[in-house]
Amino acid sequence: MGYIMAIDQGTTSSRAIIFDSAMKVVATAQEEFTQHFPNSGWVEHDPADLWGTVVATARGAMERADITAGDIAAIGITNQRETTLVWDRESGKPIHNAIVWQDRRTEPFCKELRAEGFEAEITKRTGLLADPYFSGTKVHYILNTVDGAKEAAQAGKLMFGTVDCYLIWKLTGGKAHVTDATNAARTMLYNIREGCWDDVICERFGIPMSMLPEVRDCASDFGVTRGDLFGAEIPIMGVAGDQQAATVGQACFDAGMLKSTYGTGCFALLNTGDTLVESQNRLLGTIAYQFDGKPTYALEGSIFIAGAVVQWLRDGLKIIREAAETQPLAETADTTQDLYLVPAFTGLGAPYWDAECRGAIYGLTRGSGPAEFAKAALESVGFQTRDLSEAMRADWTSSGGDNVLRVDGGMSASDWTMQFLADILGAPVDRPEVLETTALGAAWLAGQRAGVYPDQAGFAETWALDRRFEPRMDAATRDARYAGWKDAVSRTLSR
Repeated sequence: MGYIMAIDQGTTSSRAIIFDSAMKVVATAQEEFTQHFPNSGWVEHDPADLWGTVVATARGAMERADITAGDIAAIGITNQRETTLVWDRESGKPIHNAIVWQDRRTEPFCKELRAEGFEAEITKRTGLLADPYFSGTKVHYILNTVDGAKEAAQAGKLMFGTVDCYLIWKLTGGKAHVTDATNAARTMLYNIREGCWDDVICERFGIPMSMLPEVRDCASDFGVTRGDLFGAEIPIMGVAGDQQAATVGQACFDAGMLKSTYGTGCFALLNTGDTLVESQNRLLGTIAYQFDGKPTYALEGSIFIAGAVVQWLRDGLKIIREAAETQPLAETADTTQDLYLVPAFTGLGAPYWDAECRGAIYGLTRGSGPAEFAKAALESVGFQTRDLSEAMRADWTSSGGDNVLRVDGGMSASDWTMQFLADILGAPVDRPEVLETTALGAAWLAGQRAGVYPDQAGFAETWALDRRFEPRMDAATRDARYAGWKDAVSRTLSR
C-alpha cells in the first residue's frame, strides 16, 4: 500500500503516473486524444475520449509498475480546469461534447453581462471576470442550445461538472458527484469568499443549484473506484485543478511565492495567503488550495497559448517534426531580426482579456524563415509571462520576496526558453528537479491524506533545485525588446 496513482487529465492528453512511498516516479503512461474545432474559436473534447484515455493510462501505468490495485493507497486527480461537461443523471450520457477552457463561443453572453454591469458582481463574489474562459457561461450555453436541456435541468435530471468531477462520477460508478474547492473556484459560480455555490450568479445564468456537485477540500475522501475498473476498489483522496496542483507540487506554501507552469497554456500563480487580492490589473483572484475548510488565496494570470504555439509550428506550419527541434532552430535565428509573434489563436488572456483578437506576427522580412519563427514562438512565452509579472507586482505590494519564479511543465525543460524568460523578467528562474509538479501535487494531496506522505512542512523540504537561470540581458536591451512586444500586442487587440 505504499504507492500513489496520480491521474493527470490535460488538454491534449491524459496521463497516469505511479509514485512510490518516497514520491519518486515508478511508471508513467500517456495517451493523446483528438481536439475538435467545430467553428473558429471553438474547442471541444469528446467525453468518451477523456474517460477512455484515463482508464487506459491508469491500467497501463499499473502494468508498467507491475503492481495491482491492492498496492495503491490512494488516487490523486488533477485536471484541465474550466472545461465543462453536462450529463444526464440517470443514463450518465453527456448531452454535449465537453466545451474546453480555450473555447470562446460564449463571448456574446459575456458582453451582455458586462453591458448590464454584472461583471463587478461576478468579480466580487468569485474573483473572476466575465470571460468565456470560465465554466459558468459554458453551462449557460449548453442549457440554452441543446434541445430540452433547460427543462431537464429544471426538473433535476442533469448534472454539471468540471473534468475532475466527471471522472470521479465515472470512477465511482455514479456514486459521488463531488469536486474540490480549486476547481469550483474556476466555474464563475462559486463564491470564494463564503465558500459556497453562489445563488445570485446561478439565478442570473439560469443554472439550477441541483446540477452542482458537492465541494470538498483538496485532500479529502472523494469516494472509491469501481472494483471492476482496476481489479479492486481504490480510494480517491486528492483533487486539484492543474495549476493549483502545480502550485502545491512546487511547495509554494508561503505568501509571496510565485510559480509558472508551461503546458498548453501558461499559468502563473502568486500565493497571497489569507488575503483575497482584488486585482486592479485584470488578474484573477482564486483559491490556491484548501485544507481543513480554510482556503489559501492566490492571484493568477492565465496565458492561453504557450506550449500550443510549438504545436502550431509542428502541426500548422509543419516547420518542425517534434517540439525538441525548436531550441536548436531558435539558436540559429538571425539576431538582427526582431520578429514578434502574438499567439492570440483563441484571443488573449491576462492582463488583456480580449476574446475577439486573433494571432499576428510582426517584423517579417524576406530573410525570415523557420529559425526566426521558432525564436519568436519561444520568446512569446517569455513576453507574456512578463505581462503577468508586471501586473502581479502592481497588485501585490506585500510580497517582499526575492522575485524568484519557480517554473515547471514541458516547456521548462528548454534551457533556451528559460534563459530568455530570466532575461526578459530581469529575475532568477528556478527549475526544480521534478518537472512534473502538477502530477506530484495531486499525488502528495492523496498520499498525505492516506498517511503515506509527509505533512506540508515535510513536503516543502523535499523540493530540490535542478538549475537556476540568472538574467544576462542588459536593462536597455530588455526594455527595448519588451517595448516592441507591447507595441505588437497593441496592434493585435480588437479594441
